[in-house]
Amino acid sequence: MHPTITLSAGFSRFERGGSPCKPFQWFIRRLEKPLKLLNHSTFVCALPRQGVHENFRWRALVLWLLGLTFPLFATETRPLSTNAGRPAGNLAELQAGIAAHISRPRFAAAAWGAKVVSLDTGKGLYEHNAGKLLKPASNAKLFTGALALDRLGPDYRIKTSCCAAGKPDGEGTLHSDLIIYGRGDPSFAARFNGGDSGKSLDPLVTTLVAAGIKRIEGDLVGDESFFRGPPFGSSWTWDDLQNYYGAEVSALSQEDNVVDLVFKSGAKAGDPCVIVSKPETDFLAFINRAKTAGKGGQREINLYRPLPQNTVYISGSLPVGTNWTDAVSVHNPALWFVTRLKAALEKRGIAVAGKLRSVNWLDRQAQPLDFSRLMEVASIESRPVSELVNKMMKSSQNLYAQLLLLQVGARSEKSDHEAKTTEEAGIAELNRFARDAGVRRGELLFDEGSGLSRSALVTPEAIVQLLAFMSRHRCTEVFRDALPIAGVDGSLRNRMNGTAGEKNVRAKTGTIGHVHSLSGYVTTAAGEHLAFSLMLNAYDDAGHSVKDDLDPIPVMLAGFKGRSDKP
Repeated sequence: MHPTITLSAGFSRFERGGSPCKPFQWFIRRLEKPLKLLNHSTFVCALPRQGVHENFRWRALVLWLLGLTFPLFATETRPLSTNAGRPAGNLAELQAGIAAHISRPRFAAAAWGAKVVSLDTGKGLYEHNAGKLLKPASNAKLFTGALALDRLGPDYRIKTSCCAAGKPDGEGTLHSDLIIYGRGDPSFAARFNGGDSGKSLDPLVTTLVAAGIKRIEGDLVGDESFFRGPPFGSSWTWDDLQNYYGAEVSALSQEDNVVDLVFKSGAKAGDPCVIVSKPETDFLAFINRAKTAGKGGQREINLYRPLPQNTVYISGSLPVGTNWTDAVSVHNPALWFVTRLKAALEKRGIAVAGKLRSVNWLDRQAQPLDFSRLMEVASIESRPVSELVNKMMKSSQNLYAQLLLLQVGARSEKSDHEAKTTEEAGIAELNRFARDAGVRRGELLFDEGSGLSRSALVTPEAIVQLLAFMSRHRCTEVFRDALPIAGVDGSLRNRMNGTAGEKNVRAKTGTIGHVHSLSGYVTTAAGEHLAFSLMLNAYDDAGHSVKDDLDPIPVMLAGFKGRSDKP
């Protein structure tokens, strides 16, 4: 039972809900919320004696109450500094510091999970709800990245094939369809080509030129049937799907299946805003209703793309002299791939006489692709899996995570006859890998590979077990190097700067609605190597950033001067 707070200024006493006077009842109601933050369930108040002057009584009581509550308000409204406090000199001090942080009043309604283990001694330094299933957000990518490195290998490359009914004739004419058969290579993207989206398809075009093709009489077909299943991860929510982080998943993907948009104001108020897309494309149709506002006007652009369409409705306003950047996902990535490929081919002098088409797994159920009647006229391979995992982890790229899971699933689904989709086969293999890593059954419940799913659950214990396993894995350096580095790169580039965690903490971030997570590695001031997992669920506090909520703990670990084996 929580203790009762007694507010005393005399002899009379009443419990909450009494009625000594209306003004005082109002004051008590206003005070009730901050007192509850102190975890007190009840409080009572004693009024001063009736003979004391009324003004004196109220002044004294108000001053006393302000003295009681001011430290509470002051503590919770100022931003938490990750430099605050003296570094812990022993294990007891470290544990007390972490416990004090996660017990802050603003976390009272939230669910915390935490575990810290020494990779040197195997001893635990701290845990709180370590066996509780919580939503990981993008910490799920730790498992997907580790799975890809373990099952595919860091040097594995994904092949894209260009197939036709025969070779081009002596004049370079291909008298059949050209089928671009994708297997999930995500590296047809600017981030793999020096940031230049205009070069993303150049290597593929070069292979077709080298094959002697100068004209294609048939259709240019984008075949994404290598993966069986819907173009979205399981339990992705519909309101995420038009955004860059909810882009459709396709075996034939390019430019992350997203178009970046820059909006610029017009010359004067009332002018329509100007739209610049990157890459340039007419695959999307823009209905532009965004207007230029006067200086000091509202600055907000809203995008809406109906899910089965490639029409984007734009509304909002930009003040004169301002701009806005955003991005929108495309529908039917395989068709978009061949649309851009046709333009790239024509720039190199290769004409396409036929239509542009896309084919998915359902189409191939009715009309299977017969490779025995086709010839591979050209092919190209992706960047190595080590690089794909690195890009996926550093930028927390959901599409890449799902493509890597599906890649593993495609390799295993022939032997997994129970899997209805490639995703299910990938999840089955992920569960087997987790058992190999020492994760106990029931501590990992995933249905896709990115963490965007609202159904994903995992324990801090399982994440730390994975991190410990990967610290001994043959791919440990590749895995560790793929993690964002605090104050340096990726999603931790602007976090823990100027603290003991800077250039030290290597960890995967995670954020979806009301969920924050951070798990990875840190080296203490004493040189001890630790693995940690922090998960914060059912929490939303606009007054504090994730830097205030999660970062103080790895900073404490980085500054820890003691040892896990010395209390």
